[in-house]
Amino acid sequence: MRTYRVAILGCRSRGTAAARAYHAHPRCQIVGLCDLVRERVDTLGDELGIPDRFTDLDELMRGGAPDIVAIPTATEFHHELCMRVLAYGAHIDVEKPMCSTLEQADEVLAEANRKGFRIAVHHQGRCSPSMRAAQRAIREGRIGAIRYLTGTCKGYYGGYGLMNIGTHIVNNMIGLVGHCRSVTALGLTAGDPVTPADVIPSAGGMGTVCGERLTALLAFGDNITGTLVQHRYARVDNTAYGLEIYGEEGRIFWKSTAGWLLPTPHYVPDGVHDHWEALSPVYADTFDPSGRADASDYAYVDEFVRALDEDHEHECSGGEGLHVMETLMGVLESAAYGRRVMLPQTDRRHPLLHWREVHGMDAPASMPRDYREWLEAEDRRLGRPPAQETA
Repeated sequence: MRTYRVAILGCRSRGTAAARAYHAHPRCQIVGLCDLVRERVDTLGDELGIPDRFTDLDELMRGGAPDIVAIPTATEFHHELCMRVLAYGAHIDVEKPMCSTLEQADEVLAEANRKGFRIAVHHQGRCSPSMRAAQRAIREGRIGAIRYLTGTCKGYYGGYGLMNIGTHIVNNMIGLVGHCRSVTALGLTAGDPVTPADVIPSAGGMGTVCGERLTALLAFGDNITGTLVQHRYARVDNTAYGLEIYGEEGRIFWKSTAGWLLPTPHYVPDGVHDHWEALSPVYADTFDPSGRADASDYAYVDEFVRALDEDHEHECSGGEGLHVMETLMGVLESAAYGRRVMLPQTDRRHPLLHWREVHGMDAPASMPRDYREWLEAEDRRLGRPPAQETA
C-alpha cells in the first residue's frame, strides 16, 4: 500500500482544491507547495500544516522528489510546466484544458510515454459522486439505451466558455458514450457568422477562440449524437450548466453536485410522468464528508491512486484530455470554415490561427487576461457599450 508523494504547483483556487483532496487522501502525502507568490504558498501551507514551501519549481522537484505533481495553473503555462516536470520524472495531474494547442498536447503525451509516466487531466466531474450515480443508473438500464446528449453552459462568452466549462461537458460525454467521431458547428458573433476578424485570444490564457455563441453537433458511435451549447448570456448563470442524457426509456439530468432521473424519454407535463427522481450520490469509499476536500476532487484523486496502483491510465487520462481538445478544436474549425470536421485531426495546427493566415492576417492582438476586462475590450471591438456582466 504505497503512499504517493505529491507536490502542488500553483496555490490559487484550483491549487487549493487539489491540495485539500490530496491532503485528505490516506494514500497521499503532500511533500511540497509551490507558487511564485509566497503569500499563497504560506496561506495554503498554514491551512494544511505543510512545512515544505517553495517559490521555485526546480527547488520543489529537487527537494520534494514527488511521485505526482499537480499543475493547477493557467492553461498557457501547462505545456512548459509539464515538460519541465517530466524532465525530472513524475506523474502529472494537470488542470483542464490539457494545453493551448494540439501540438503542445501531442508533445507532452509523447514525452510522458517515452519516459513511462502517467498524465491525468483534472476533469473532476467525470469522477464525481453525481456522475457515478448517473453511471450506475445507466448500467442498471433505468433509461434504456442512450440516444443523445445535450450539454449546456454557464453563459460565458462562447469561445471562452468552450475552453473553460466546455472541456468538462465534452469529457463527461465521451466518458458515457465514447470518443467523438465528427463535429459540425455554427459560430456567431454579434448575430453574424464568425469571420477571421472575430478570432481573438481567450481570457485567462486559454488559447485562441472565436464566437459569442457556439452550437455544435457531435457524432459518436452507435448512432448516438450530442449537442454542445456555449452561448454568451447577459449574465453568467451557474444554474444553467449541466448535461442531459436521453435514453430510449428515460432521461438523466446531471450537474456537478447532483443528478436526477425522469422515467420517461419525453417530457409529458401531466403531473404523472414529469416527476424527477434524485439519484443517490456514490462517494469514494474513504471520503470524509466532514473534511474540507471537495467530493469530486477527492474522487478524482482516489481514481489516480487506483490507476497508479494497478498500472493503468486514469479515467481522465492524457489521452482522454487530448481527445477533448481535438473535439474543442473541431468545434472552432467547423465554425470557422462552415464544414463538418472529422476526428482526430490530421492537421494539428490551431485551426483559427491557420484561418487568419489563409486570409493574410497576422496573429490577433493581445487582450486583457481578466474575464470582465476582456469582455469590455471585446464589446469595444464590436462597437457597442460594455455589458454589465459578472464572471
